[in-house]
Amino acid sequence: MDFVAKQMVGKQLGAVKGAVGGGGGEEQDPEEKKKQEDEEAAIAEARREAEERRKEKHRKMEAEREEMRQGIRDKYGIKKKEEKEEEQEHMDESGRIGRKKKSPEEMRQEAAAEEEEDDSLMAQLPVDLKSVTDKFNTIKTDMSEKCVTM
Repeated sequence: MDFVAKQMVGKQLGAVKGAVGGGGGEEQDPEEKKKQEDEEAAIAEARREAEERRKEKHRKMEAEREEMRQGIRDKYGIKKKEEKEEEQEHMDESGRIGRKKKSPEEMRQEAAAEEEEDDSLMAQLPVDLKSVTDKFNTIKTDMSEKCVTM
């Protein structure tokens, strides 16, 4: 990451030098430009290969862990949870595992649905039970007003 930042700043600095007339950053040989482009392509390829090696290493480690887990499950007669299918469902296009983040609108809709569900449950209660809960709430508020905490 540092390299990329330095590279970006270096290019901007070279452009400023060229504009001022001190560095001649714009006047490169075609050979130098070709050499620089080749270096950049080599760096990009090296990064890609390193990332592939890292992913392969982690895949192998996870396979070894799963093998050990399966041995333990077999030894103690534990059944495997079917989380693999769940993980596949929760994988997004970037390859990350996790649930999809909800937008504020989705969260509001869920809260409204829960509120409606609570209201519908209260509507299903018998009338006598409603009056008892109302009396309880009034007594509770009366007691909290009359009682003084010490």
